[in-house]
Amino acid sequence: MLALFISLFSLLVFAVTPVDVIPARATACVPDDPDDPAIYVHPTDPGRSLVLGTNKVPAPGGALVVFDLDGKIRQTVANLDRPNNVDVEYGLQLGTGTADIAVVTERLKKRLRVFRIGPDGMLTDVGAETGLNVFEGREGEASAPMGIALYKRSRDGAIFAVVAPKTGASEGYLSQYRLLDDGAGRVKAQKVRDFGRFSGVGEIEAVAVDDDLGYVYYADEGNGIHKYHADPDHPQAGVELAHFGRDGFKLDREGIAIFACQDGTGYVVCTDQIEGNSEYHVYRREGTPGNPHDHSEVLKIVRGGADETDGLEITSAPLGTAFPHGLMVAMNSGPRNFLFFRWEDVASAGTVKLRTSR
Repeated sequence: MLALFISLFSLLVFAVTPVDVIPARATACVPDDPDDPAIYVHPTDPGRSLVLGTNKVPAPGGALVVFDLDGKIRQTVANLDRPNNVDVEYGLQLGTGTADIAVVTERLKKRLRVFRIGPDGMLTDVGAETGLNVFEGREGEASAPMGIALYKRSRDGAIFAVVAPKTGASEGYLSQYRLLDDGAGRVKAQKVRDFGRFSGVGEIEAVAVDDDLGYVYYADEGNGIHKYHADPDHPQAGVELAHFGRDGFKLDREGIAIFACQDGTGYVVCTDQIEGNSEYHVYRREGTPGNPHDHSEVLKIVRGGADETDGLEITSAPLGTAFPHGLMVAMNSGPRNFLFFRWEDVASAGTVKLRTSR
């Protein structure tokens, strides 16, 4: 009976028909190989918000590229040694004040790079000269950082980086680091734990953190999406809370992003990395009544013409007149750029309607 139920459920998952969404705009091309985007919401003028993306090649060509909401390049932070993924966070205690930051995994240097995002939207390096190495004691590709997501703990404002390597063990695949002032007004990383199961199929790159609810999600490429507590001090920090998205994908599970509503509802979105027209699977953020960790139902699958999407990012914040209900950004491999989607277009596509307000 159980086998029959699983079989029927799998058929239901596969029966979800993808719906098409037209991107609002595309960014300028990066020179070589785009990978992961992040969205920075401007604190006082949302229309001046930014999208950051990586150009994933060795130095000197490796770079963090900063776009405005028109998709134009505003800044290129060059000479990064194969920057893989990037994320942003707000209000890191630094010196006598706070700083909004972007953190990048620098794969060939086996370290993190940290940049302050200034009031004018320009990035400056605030990483410590030492103290940002990751995966120390690991060998080969197990020491090479790829995925990253930042987490701000609500009870004390502490900021952490959850980092995924190129390869890893079946248990404790990811490492988590607290980001701290090194005493000289620059940022260092202090390891706090290893955690996370890995199937051994493919790799783990895509990581996303839900700051408000305190959960971390990551994509086990050939196996599904895993969910844990983001707070390393939580009594159940090492307990896997959910393992979903195990069926219905045609290729690798890649970028993960969250559309967060203020009442705790919203959506977890995961990429199916398909050549020529990647698809994005949408799940309930809040789970089901009585079980906040039941994300098994696929609400909708959308696609927008992006090639082999690796990184994905979403914000539910209104970003001026161009993106009044939020923004979804998808990496577009072949054309070497990123596609911008209005969230209301994603939400209204097809017969299943999603929320458009925070």
